[in-house]
Amino acid sequence: MTGWFSFAGETRAKDMWRAYRDMKEANYKGADKYFHARGNYDAAQRGPGGAWAAKVISNARETIQGITDPLLKGMTRDEVRKDSKADQFANEWGRSGKDPNHFRPAGLPDKY
Repeated sequence: MTGWFSFAGETRAKDMWRAYRDMKEANYKGADKYFHARGNYDAAQRGPGGAWAAKVISNARETIQGITDPLLKGMTRDEVRKDSKADQFANEWGRSGKDPNHFRPAGLPDKY
């Protein structure tokens, strides 16, 4: 059974990674929240463990960005807090099973 649980956990993380990779590949202004919602949605669709994994990964990512964004992007602490709050709203939206397309910007290529 250990192999199954390991596979399931890896799959959930891959959902999050796929959304992140697609966001970087698309490089589309205004699409950040869509990809946050989509990654969380996809992982949560795999069941309670998926929602849990998505929450842990999302919270870790926001914590890390709270440190790196001021240094690498020149964002102020207030800008980081505002962006993180909006990211977490999109994360929770997706995890709760709501349609990530709510955040989809006009013109984002259909492949995403």
